[in-house]
Amino acid sequence: MKVLLDTNAIMVPGQFGLDILDELERLGYHRFLVPRPVLRELEALARVADSGGNRIAARIGLELAKGCEIVEAFGEADAALVDLALKTGAAVFTNDKELKKKLSTRGVTVIHLRQRRRLEIASGKEF
Repeated sequence: MKVLLDTNAIMVPGQFGLDILDELERLGYHRFLVPRPVLRELEALARVADSGGNRIAARIGLELAKGCEIVEAFGEADAALVDLALKTGAAVFTNDKELKKKLSTRGVTVIHLRQRRRLEIASGKEF
């Protein structure tokens, strides 16, 4: 199954030390997609993030993205994630509360970080 990675999701390894690809595979996802706007956000954060921790997490995210499939998309990251999820049927891994609501109301499967140690498929009740 396919999963689209949001900017905040791909930064999880650098922030919490969690191997998100292993966790996603545990949930049954084996195809990891990074929309081009997410990649652009990571590149910007790696250059100018307000804290050293975010810069480092963004750089780790960029390295992780090299092993993922980059998907061409236009516009800002959240809109691209919604559009691609609806077009491809992919789930979305994000920790962004508003984006989770948007995706959930459109019937998209949402994966999020739980207790900083594991990923889970969101039920929609926690939004």
